[in-house]
Amino acid sequence: MDGMTATPARKVLLAAPRGYCAGVDRAVIAVEKALEQYGAPVYVRHEIVHNKYVVKTLEKKGAIFVDETEEVPEGNIVIFSAHGVAPVVHEEAARGKLATIDATCPLVTKVHKEAIRFAKEDYDILLIGHEGHEEVIGTSGEAPDHITLVDGPDDVANVEVRDPDKVVWLSQTTLSVDETMETVDALKGRFPNLLSPPSDDICYATQNRQIAVKQMGAEADLVIVVGSKNSSNSVRLVEVALGAGARDAHLVDYAEEIDEAWLEGVSTVGVTSGASVPEILVQGVLDWLAQRGFEDVEVVKAAEESITFSLPKELRRDLRAEAATLKGSADKATAGNGSAEG
Repeated sequence: MDGMTATPARKVLLAAPRGYCAGVDRAVIAVEKALEQYGAPVYVRHEIVHNKYVVKTLEKKGAIFVDETEEVPEGNIVIFSAHGVAPVVHEEAARGKLATIDATCPLVTKVHKEAIRFAKEDYDILLIGHEGHEEVIGTSGEAPDHITLVDGPDDVANVEVRDPDKVVWLSQTTLSVDETMETVDALKGRFPNLLSPPSDDICYATQNRQIAVKQMGAEADLVIVVGSKNSSNSVRLVEVALGAGARDAHLVDYAEEIDEAWLEGVSTVGVTSGASVPEILVQGVLDWLAQRGFEDVEVVKAAEESITFSLPKELRRDLRAEAATLKGSADKATAGNGSAEG
């Protein structure tokens, strides 16, 4: 044994919390419940959440995803995604005589309401977010004459406002916490009286997943983030991992996308997933790693999550009506059986 170098133990650091947040869970269940209640097809405007696997799974069940409201045939049901939509989209649905189910995440709805309120008070609203993201488009549509998009700290120098003493910032809910605060600090450098939102706009799930990645990133040689490339919060997790000290970090939709070359010289792999990723995909990555000697899994817990959101009101209303109808039928059947026996 003399002169031989011991092979370092291989282990996986598994982030907790990870995966589905309450808003995503609510949106996915909304589509499933609509399909159960109304039957296929049920139309969904844009991806219900930004995850390939989830979208494909719902398509197999009968969901049809469309880019624009006008693609939905008159008289059908359309579900609005978790990212939220602008008021004009609701108007389009009304013109098309569509029944709508709004699966917007309540935390996104909160930002919409903030935008409406500050616009009514005639503030210039600086919306920190990524251009073209569906959530940003929806929020901007609530007060287009008052909102200016600020796409990161490098964009701050370009911002122009009417009154530097009447400016407020809001943000997309899925951003990097650190980069957002860097942007806010830069904005405050230009506008010292910049007002902050009443409560943090970046959602609890995004923050908790980033904290967990920071904790394990310093120890991990490689971090694998399970998530789709169009998922903002998943992309941010890769950035956070690298910023926390991980030597390498990659975003994958499925275990099959992992390149074995990434494991060269690696003894510790961190694994996490974006807020729209089902646990089955994480398990696939853990199985893949176990087959290559990474069988020891240690959980890195950053927070406990117990938040849940009720289903969209349109579904709750119809589900209650359906339950009442079923109960009435059951009561009649019971009464009928009773009289027959008597």
